Amino acid sequence: MLDGTVLNLAIPSLIRELDATPSDIQWILDAYVLVFAGLLLTAGSLSDRFGRRKMLVAGLGIFGLASAGAVLASAPWQVVAARVAMGVGGSLLMPSTLSILMTTFAEDERRKAMAAWSTVSMLGIVAGPTLGGFLLDHYWWGSVFLLNIPVAAIAIAAAFAWMPESHGERRPVDLVGVLLSIAALTSTVYVIIEREWNLPVIAAAAAAWLGFVWWERRSTHPMLPLGVFRNRDFTGTCATLLLMVFGMGAVMLMLTQYLQFVLDYGPMKAGLALLPYAVAAAVCNGLGASLGKKVSNKTLIVAGLLVMAGAFAILAIASGYSTVLVSMLVMGVGGGLAGPAAYASIMNAIPLEHAGVGSALNDTLQQVGMAVSIATLGSVLAGVYTAHMPGSAPAAARESIGSAIGLGWAEPAKDAFTAAMSTGSWISAAFSLAAALLGLLLLRTAPPREQPE
Repeated sequence: MLDGTVLNLAIPSLIRELDATPSDIQWILDAYVLVFAGLLLTAGSLSDRFGRRKMLVAGLGIFGLASAGAVLASAPWQVVAARVAMGVGGSLLMPSTLSILMTTFAEDERRKAMAAWSTVSMLGIVAGPTLGGFLLDHYWWGSVFLLNIPVAAIAIAAAFAWMPESHGERRPVDLVGVLLSIAALTSTVYVIIEREWNLPVIAAAAAAWLGFVWWERRSTHPMLPLGVFRNRDFTGTCATLLLMVFGMGAVMLMLTQYLQFVLDYGPMKAGLALLPYAVAAAVCNGLGASLGKKVSNKTLIVAGLLVMAGAFAILAIASGYSTVLVSMLVMGVGGGLAGPAAYASIMNAIPLEHAGVGSALNDTLQQVGMAVSIATLGSVLAGVYTAHMPGSAPAAARESIGSAIGLGWAEPAKDAFTAAMSTGSWISAAFSLAAALLGLLLLRTAPPREQPE
């Protein structure tokens, strides 16, 4: 999470110090996402087969070594190669995290563990700009990758010291399912992030998904047990979570630009300004975990999504940091109520021997939802911004607020971006309401405790 947020801050430095072109920057950002998303289900399945701690440690090691490679890079293509390796490491370590919680903690402790897991993710997202801003203010661009190395080393030591090893059923590797899932996920995410109607890639994605479903239904040892989708609570939560992440995905994209370009905050100050969201989410994650023992997942998910819709409505009328602050605090409350309940609902529906795949599926939903959100809402933001800029402004100023400020069109650009953020926030509010309605219709108030075979 730290890595994903600090890299955005380093883009101007990469352009200046490595002569990176816009195409280079696009590949530095997208190479990681493509590899990470494409390998998630495979990595989750392998962790169930060969050991979750083993995969976690391997992922951390690869991630740390690849970060060291990025630090030493002297050309854009070397940064791209390092990001590809980091995507491999990230895909190995992420599914193992939630599955280790599921197999390590007793049922009455799991919800608290998931709340802590969610809180740490949010802290990483918010702390990234703060730490990244400090490093870029005082050191060179590669220092943002240097940050990953001690974190990986400490986590590896902690894994060996405290984590027990766990496995699922030692079944043969579903090689056909592995290849089809990689093809399906990679091609799908590629289409999303490229934002183009590339018909051959779309056809390949559709064929890979159809082939994956067909094979998994007939496989003796499927990588993903499709029977879990017959569980209404599981399928309903997956669909609800996808909509929820879609609504939230572009929030940090909007807020970091609003704070820096419209309110004139520096990178470090902007990061600190986002901390109240993480604090509110941390407090309410704990509250949501406690309420989960008394209140159904459906109630918590629907209530949390309604609160989040209200937070987006507040953000839509933002007129300064005070409004943003209120919105972030309310958003933290909603996420704290809905998040742990959604993760618990998904993971409790997956048999423990498939905990790695269940965790990977949760990560995949969030990754795809985030990619779709940034691609779609990013395009909407750009369109509304351009529409609100004066026609007499230079083309570069009408395309980007950063360019507009540099060209002397700061005030109209700030007004245009504020209008764009308002539109994006109303769209996010609508998706949160849609997710709440979907949860209300599909989820059961008192889901059964037993797991499907």
